[in-house]
Amino acid sequence: MTWNWQQPNWPQFTYDSEAIKPLEATFLSESGTLKGALKYLNSADKEQLIIDHLAQEALKTTEIEGEYLNRESVQSSIRQHFGLVVGPKKASNPKEQGIADLLINLYRHFDNSLSNESLWGWHKMVCMGLSDIESVGSYRTHIEPMQIVSGMGFKQKVYFEAPPSKNIFQQMEKFIEWFNATTNSLSALTRAGIAHLYFVSIHPFEDGNGRIARAIAEKALSQHLGSPTLIALSHIISLNRAAYYEALEKNNQTLEITDWLIYFSNTILQAQKYSIRLIDFLIQKTKLLDIVKDKLKPRQLKVLLRMFREGPDGFKGGLSADNYINISGASRATATRDLQELVEKKALISSGQLKGTRYHLQLSGLSI
Repeated sequence: MTWNWQQPNWPQFTYDSEAIKPLEATFLSESGTLKGALKYLNSADKEQLIIDHLAQEALKTTEIEGEYLNRESVQSSIRQHFGLVVGPKKASNPKEQGIADLLINLYRHFDNSLSNESLWGWHKMVCMGLSDIESVGSYRTHIEPMQIVSGMGFKQKVYFEAPPSKNIFQQMEKFIEWFNATTNSLSALTRAGIAHLYFVSIHPFEDGNGRIARAIAEKALSQHLGSPTLIALSHIISLNRAAYYEALEKNNQTLEITDWLIYFSNTILQAQKYSIRLIDFLIQKTKLLDIVKDKLKPRQLKVLLRMFREGPDGFKGGLSADNYINISGASRATATRDLQELVEKKALISSGQLKGTRYHLQLSGLSI
């Protein structure tokens, strides 16, 4: 089997630029919408948006690799970076601190040129707390092939084999040179998509290549826009990891990557739309709270704030009476009265009947 890096013209990727043009146009248009929406947020909400966004992306980029971290701990680490007061919950393990450090570094220094040193620094962050990695903060050096496999024993399937370790430094020098040279010569989605695939094809580190590849793609987008993108790329990828890995596998034996660029561009556009929706949701939240907060009992406000923490999608299937009881500590009779009051005060809307009644935030008519 011949891999893409073994092709004679490596790394000269080819693609149909006409197929990407409408996606690029949509990206630029929606970037303007996203930037405009941010202006509607007050400084406190904007700061909280950034913290929530970075925390979510830190969690999701790790989930894509099958690891699950504590949201409050990651958020606490990010708040510390912003010099904000941190509650009693501290980062519970170095992994959470490390991935938070990576996302903050990307957010603050997106406009810096890429270098071996910056990538090694990212790798140290990704591998913080790991004791089974031979080369931390440096490219891999082991003589065994770097393979992506599944299964066990004779049933193993090799999905990809990366270049041998002895060639990695040379490969990465070329990659870094290409990345820094294309800042202004390639369009945003094309550069981000190629950068991601190019990097994971080299697979320069023992571990953490996927997380760093996604950070590089975000860096490319931010450099094109001249500011952090604040798009939920890892969140969208995590919703359908199978499609992500399928797209990577489909393009690891060829240099013709139109399919990959279309897939990755559409993923970025979905992430962008989600972020715009999230900002609109935050604006709606502020407006709704301004209207009802002085009319609510403390336990009702507690439940309402908890619902907002679930984001635009809310509780799966809607808030139930049992959810209300668990969050507020109210009795069932009190919960029933409280929920009815919240509906009457137009904080919630209800659907269904009896035990099947579910409640959703009343946000219609409050959008920007």
